[in-house]
Amino acid sequence: KQILVLGLDGAGKTSILHALATNHVKRSVAPTEGFNAICVNTEESQMEFLEIGGSESLRSYWKMYLPKVLLLIYVVDSADHARLPVAKQLLHQVIQNNSTLPVVVLANKQDLEGAYCITDIHDALALSDLGDERKMFLIGTHVAEDGSEISSSMKDAKELIAQLVLEAQ
Repeated sequence: KQILVLGLDGAGKTSILHALATNHVKRSVAPTEGFNAICVNTEESQMEFLEIGGSESLRSYWKMYLPKVLLLIYVVDSADHARLPVAKQLLHQVIQNNSTLPVVVLANKQDLEGAYCITDIHDALALSDLGDERKMFLIGTHVAEDGSEISSSMKDAKELIAQLVLEAQ
């Protein structure tokens, strides 16, 4: 069972995955062409993350992997105001037929000037429309300087993901 990581191209999925895996920051600038799999070990469990690139040509693959996953992590770029409506539409499409899949939305790039705050992201993605049965979380994250330790928000996200995986197994 895997954890699926989705989001538009440029949202920061690969950088977040690297931070979760190593507890250190490595900014990735090249878009993921295809798939990216990473294994993260915690004291309690082993978590397999599968990232699928967010470019338009790859989005058709997103739904194919949903039946096999424990959890969806959806990464959005908090400062990319113009593409938030597209991010919202895709998120709603992907999970519309799976009312119980837990979703963790990472509002990434909170450190950028002009980034929407958590409340604005919640509204822009219409998260309250996604059903009451579902476990839904929204965490603001950012990936700071190369080589530095990950932020407390990333540590919180990692702990939450590990907890959700344990509950789902």
